[in-house]
Amino acid sequence: MWQTSIFSSLTSLFFTFILTFALENQRPFKGRSRTTLIDSQFTHMETKKLFSNSLKVLSPLILGGAILYWMYRGFDFSRIQHVLLHEMNWWWMLLSFPFGILAQLCRGWRWKQTLEPVDEHPRTTTCVHAVFLSYAASLVIPRIGEFARCAVLKRYDNVSFSKSLGTVVTERAIDSLLVMIITGCTLLFQMSIFGTFFEKTGTSVESILHQFSWTGYFVTAICGIAVLWLLHVLLKRLSFYDKVKATLKGIWQGIVSLKDVRNIPLFTILTLGIWGSYFLHYYLTFFCFDFSSNLGLSCALVTFVVGSIAVIVPTPNGAGPWHFAVKTMLILYGIADEQALYFVLIVHTVQTMLVMVLGIYAWGALAFSKRKNTKE
Repeated sequence: MWQTSIFSSLTSLFFTFILTFALENQRPFKGRSRTTLIDSQFTHMETKKLFSNSLKVLSPLILGGAILYWMYRGFDFSRIQHVLLHEMNWWWMLLSFPFGILAQLCRGWRWKQTLEPVDEHPRTTTCVHAVFLSYAASLVIPRIGEFARCAVLKRYDNVSFSKSLGTVVTERAIDSLLVMIITGCTLLFQMSIFGTFFEKTGTSVESILHQFSWTGYFVTAICGIAVLWLLHVLLKRLSFYDKVKATLKGIWQGIVSLKDVRNIPLFTILTLGIWGSYFLHYYLTFFCFDFSSNLGLSCALVTFVVGSIAVIVPTPNGAGPWHFAVKTMLILYGIADEQALYFVLIVHTVQTMLVMVLGIYAWGALAFSKRKNTKE
């Protein structure tokens, strides 16, 4: 990545030098007019921008598609129809839908609450529709939904785009903190499943530790510190160090800004409602299949946490990373490989279709919404 950045910088510098030289000498460069040279540079910049934007859109699709292809190569897709029609209990899937909708409703209600301290008062329906639309938009371009919902509020309720984007940062900071807490608790109470993982892979932590002497521990600690220091130095020299630092700073500022929320108890209830609804939306799908109906709450919580972490990878709705992470954990809980593949494929596809339906509904509802030209 840094090699590409250097190459692009040198290329831009080269073209800038050529353009400056031609303008200062007021004469054609190699038989080409000054206007032609300017048009050529402009075309180069536009082409470069188009390529960069196309790469940002296609990369997540290619990554997710590659993971799915690797997972489902040689898979018998002809059995999917039989599973859907004869082996799946659709009533449990339908029962999970209201919780998927409720999670997004709570997010819309909570977002309206976080906008009040910055003197923005959008309609509740607009906030909810914007959230519906944002999730659907992220199916096409990952992470674009955060900007899309802010644009919806700007267009229909005249809400400041920068202010609404700032509240999104606050929301994500709180969600990230809650997910970290849930992850820590899950790891603490479900260490046995990771022991199963080591046993199945033939890895024994105790046997590894017994091979170390006190000198070995000391040398390992020194090497670890040295590696961490080297990574710190390298990160400071790389461009994305500042971006990571800015992101962490934004998360902290978002957490601190909660003191301005007028109704903290309601904010807390809505936050817990979001993630509680997400979990039930996922957990109830366990009862759709005989092979997963008896796995229990602990398995659902572990796979839910692992799946939530996996969707950080920027693919449409976590397609690919989510499938792999959840399928791997289900296998550790004793589910056969083929059954785990059925589960993740069907559950993810159906829940993604729900997101699409909500997005289409929101798009239609907003089309008939009356715009607010002034703040109330």
